[in-house]
Amino acid sequence: ALESIDFKNALEQFQNLVEKMIIQKTKERSGLYTKDDDEIDYNKFYTTTQTLFGPAVKDQNVQAFFRKIMSNPDERPEWTEIFGCFTGKRDGMSSSSKESMVLLVSEKQQITHSVVKRKDLIKGIVKVPLLHFTVTASQRGVITVFSKQRKFFFYYSFYFHQDTAWITGCDFLPNLKYVVAVTESTIILWDYKSKESEGNGFVMKPMKNCLLCVCTVTMADNLARDTILMGDDKGYVYLLTITSDDFIMKQSKSAKASQFKVLDSESFDIPKRKLHDDWVGKVKYFSALKRFGSCSTDNINSFVLDDIKRLEDHLPVKEFSVPKGVNAFTYCGKAKVIVTGG
Repeated sequence: ALESIDFKNALEQFQNLVEKMIIQKTKERSGLYTKDDDEIDYNKFYTTTQTLFGPAVKDQNVQAFFRKIMSNPDERPEWTEIFGCFTGKRDGMSSSSKESMVLLVSEKQQITHSVVKRKDLIKGIVKVPLLHFTVTASQRGVITVFSKQRKFFFYYSFYFHQDTAWITGCDFLPNLKYVVAVTESTIILWDYKSKESEGNGFVMKPMKNCLLCVCTVTMADNLARDTILMGDDKGYVYLLTITSDDFIMKQSKSAKASQFKVLDSESFDIPKRKLHDDWVGKVKYFSALKRFGSCSTDNINSFVLDDIKRLEDHLPVKEFSVPKGVNAFTYCGKAKVIVTGG
């Protein structure tokens, strides 16, 4: 209750500050304003806002709010925008109901373990809800599983040594219980449950083109197999199915004894189809739609959404053209819409 009262008082002072700014700007435009000690510039606005709300407001939101007031005082922004929250206008909603909205901030837990070192960066992060953990893969080869058990985080991590190839994406194979990651020239299958400090698993190679992204095709058959989609730098999308038997039957005979065994990619049937005329930026399978999506910066074949069977035949695919291409996309089941970002 005290926090509620304090916030209400702080919000009232903030709105008074905004009113003074609007009056000041209106007088400036009419030529009636004379500068004095009560003038509100950006530094004063920033300091006052930080004093009222503390770390709840971010610098970029304070700057944006101040810029909106100064550029057009007649169309004042909503107070929620100072917290980075933007509300759409709805018919029949009174101003009082807008101001009574509650801002909820979810509880966050910081993981202090550093999974990457200097000059490295995360290239993939995947949440596995059923097993309550998260997988990350860094560009230089650090793959980590964060497991949330009993409200604490445990992590398993290993460093995949490579000569020049960088990791470009990762995902999780729910049936085989392996982490899959792709580099520019190989496919990594890591058994995160292995006790060895450096991990255990398989490396599939060679791959002719540079692999840029990977995702799992979620099926409900619960068999000992998983299917993955991959995209490369030539516009191709690949379809690869792996079974537990493949780990035994298709190992390379020339491979040396090591923790990571080599799988010969030429012994696998890997259908592929050229869907784009530029790099494939992302691939994703939507179980609810029973369709896969792939995107590219290609202006003509920017986004493809179709059945994975289209990767094995030559029938037309549903594709969309977006100026300057598509870099990212996602699907919302509740709204039944797909959103793309260029």
